[in-house]
Amino acid sequence: MANREALRELQTRLAARLQAARFEGSSVSSWLAVESAGRRFLLPLGQSGEIFSWTGVQPVPYTQDWFLGVANLRGSLIGVVDLAGLLGQPVARTEQALGEASLLAFNAALEVNAALLVDRLAGLRGTDAFVDSAPPGADAPPYFGTTYLDADGTPWQELNLQALSRHPAFLSISA
Repeated sequence: MANREALRELQTRLAARLQAARFEGSSVSSWLAVESAGRRFLLPLGQSGEIFSWTGVQPVPYTQDWFLGVANLRGSLIGVVDLAGLLGQPVARTEQALGEASLLAFNAALEVNAALLVDRLAGLRGTDAFVDSAPPGADAPPYFGTTYLDADGTPWQELNLQALSRHPAFLSISA
């Protein structure tokens, strides 16, 4: 119950900040910042959908380990993907860790009934939150965008959800 209230409070704060940024003419946030398996990611707001607290997921047999199963989110069956596992960093998850995790649905405009499991939501970010950036390396997956460094020197990897949702690895859930 406390997790749902905290999630509602975060969503309210995010919506208020977006609204304030529109009216004040200040720099608008471009990304939702999340953490997964110790890595930090920037997900474009235009590609991100609704945020849900962890809910029971029905496993699906004969699928990749990173495909956790399907969940009923607002009356729709949504495939749940462990972001860390998909990116090659499988994490042993306890019930307590899952209780603190969030599901981030893809924006409906992408026409993908999927949600990403992330360990922690870290708020909104705009380009003004970073001091340096670097383009993706030649060996980076096609859904990786720019890597940004914050003032503490912490890297944040931009993740293009539209490109990810069309990538063969994402679409191949069978084991």
